[in-house]
Amino acid sequence: MPVYDYKGKTLGGKAVNGELKAKNRSELERYLRANKILVTSVSKKPSQINIRFGSGIKKIDISRFTRQFATMISAGLPMVQCLEILASQTESPEFRKVITEVKESVQSGSTLSEALGRHKKTFDELYVNMVEAGEVGGALDTILIRLASYREKADRLIRKVKGAMVYPAVVMIVAIGVTFAMLRFIVPVFAKMFSGLGAELPAPTQIVLNISKFLQSNTLLMIIGAIGLAICYKLYVRRPSGRLSVDKLKLRLPLLGDLIRKSSISRFTRTLSTLLSSGVSILDALNITARTSGNMVLQNAIRRAMLSIAEGETITAPLKDSGVFPPMVTQMISVGEKTGGLDEMLSKIADFYDEEVDAAVAALTSIIEPVIIVFMGIMIGGILIAMYLPMFDIIGKIN
Repeated sequence: MPVYDYKGKTLGGKAVNGELKAKNRSELERYLRANKILVTSVSKKPSQINIRFGSGIKKIDISRFTRQFATMISAGLPMVQCLEILASQTESPEFRKVITEVKESVQSGSTLSEALGRHKKTFDELYVNMVEAGEVGGALDTILIRLASYREKADRLIRKVKGAMVYPAVVMIVAIGVTFAMLRFIVPVFAKMFSGLGAELPAPTQIVLNISKFLQSNTLLMIIGAIGLAICYKLYVRRPSGRLSVDKLKLRLPLLGDLIRKSSISRFTRTLSTLLSSGVSILDALNITARTSGNMVLQNAIRRAMLSIAEGETITAPLKDSGVFPPMVTQMISVGEKTGGLDEMLSKIADFYDEEVDAAVAALTSIIEPVIIVFMGIMIGGILIAMYLPMFDIIGKIN
């Protein structure tokens, strides 16, 4: 979307200027008129080539910004001044640019939620809706503090899950790399030595030599095949049916499934609790939570809950039928609905499952570590034993 520089005057005669993104000049002028700005000049900025992966803005930067912004607003500082200070303090050039654009939009007459909503890659729908609820209810400082706490807890949960995955992933990559290097470069040296013996090799040795020979002849083909599988997987999960199948499989994994399930429940309950306590309606809160759930199985259950509420029923039955939520969770949600304290009950469930995620991460690490060590021992030790078996036979015959 092109960026336009504009100059104009407010109804009070005050000169204003800035830059905004718009589809075309007419859309920009309509937007400025709607914000009671009389346009005097508009010019399109030249396009810039900016190649980068993702938004370049870390989640922790957004969480830190939210906490600092909430503190400044609570202290009574003007919003524009808060944004100006935060823009000057942030270390990320990309994030500084976003905050500056938000500040300019607010200066031009936009609400904070409208200004944030123009940067969907940085501020998601949940963030924008909570800010809007705070503006409408006149409790922006309270909502920002609540949003900061939510983001910090959500980021902490993501770091825990990722941390549990990093160690086994690194060890597995190293084990596969070492095994490939041995089969590709070391085993062929033994193969040349064994070819001069003229004797029949033991079955394990012959199997390892055949695998090594296959790798030497088809390394490029295997790399192309791996890239092809990765592309096919990406295309498959883009389809709703494919994404649903993959998400169901994740929940059924023997070791990771329990961790994924608990982290999903924690994220769902934390998000819904934060939205409800911020004054967002139950249907809007469920709709936002569904889009940010990260799991199609959970998303479908939330969609069914929305239909249930629209028909005058409770949200408990659809969540129970999904098979994702344990009976304890659905019972607590049911109690929260009946007592009118659903947001508080959801917050308690989220706190409980945060601790459950901690325990699941510790258990997963303690289980996976010996499994990986055994796997590495079998793979690498098996290759070495297979290579030395013919030598044992030769030594035995000599004796």
